[in-house]
Amino acid sequence: MRRVVSFVVVVAVGWAALVVLAAVFQRQLIYLPMGGVPEPPPGAEIEPLRFTTHDGLTHEAWFLPAEEDAASTIAVAPGNAGNRAMRVPMAQGLVARGHAVLLLDYRSYGGNPGRPTEADLVADARAAIDALTRRDDVDRSRLVYLGESLGTGVLAAVAAEAPPAVLVLRSPFPELADVGRAAYPFLPVRTLLRDRYPVVDHLAAYEGPVLVVAGDRDRIVPTRLSREVAERSGATLVEVEGAGHNDPALFTGQRFLDAVDGFVRDHLDPPGADQGRQQ
Repeated sequence: MRRVVSFVVVVAVGWAALVVLAAVFQRQLIYLPMGGVPEPPPGAEIEPLRFTTHDGLTHEAWFLPAEEDAASTIAVAPGNAGNRAMRVPMAQGLVARGHAVLLLDYRSYGGNPGRPTEADLVADARAAIDALTRRDDVDRSRLVYLGESLGTGVLAAVAAEAPPAVLVLRSPFPELADVGRAAYPFLPVRTLLRDRYPVVDHLAAYEGPVLVVAGDRDRIVPTRLSREVAERSGATLVEVEGAGHNDPALFTGQRFLDAVDGFVRDHLDPPGADQGRQQ
């Protein structure tokens, strides 16, 4: 009996220690920035876009212009790891389909100063998009947001305040606690979590078209969570067969890029259509 009690005590103490560690270091588990200022890949047509954050920091994003009149301008908010250089091939795939693309990095990512929190990442994205729409070659009425994983929480929040023409969510979750509970079912994630990213709640305030793209073998953001987002928000759902969370199919795959391009074009008039109607 004493051995059983001792075992239970050890397990309880160990669990309590894990809870404390998770509470203290949770942002180190959520945010995985790649340090250093990235270099543009050789031959890539990239223009730096610098902007000032709400708390006075200078951040940089990369703008890839369309070759001709842009079908849309797509602002891309990445997931929780890497930097904008890793997303250039995806952006080039969208440019090849007629879209201009902004690749943003959050604070602490891609050489940008600051420490990440939910409120600050949303504010960073808002500031980057504000700077983007001040460009003469960007039509605000043809602006698309594309959030990737954690970026779906960022851009869903921005969309609730400053709605785009189209919203694309790649591997979204109803709220971040759902991802945490899937990864750590033995921890009280919902109680501990400080950064919530309530995607579905934000989508309730956005009335535009929403596309959800997910891999049907995603183990990081389980596919069922992305399906739930689509169902609860009335979004169009595209599942990429055989794709996991970080597979190339969900970055540069033809199925993914064609789904984004087709959905955007289906919900926007062709470039120049307004001028044609006015003549």
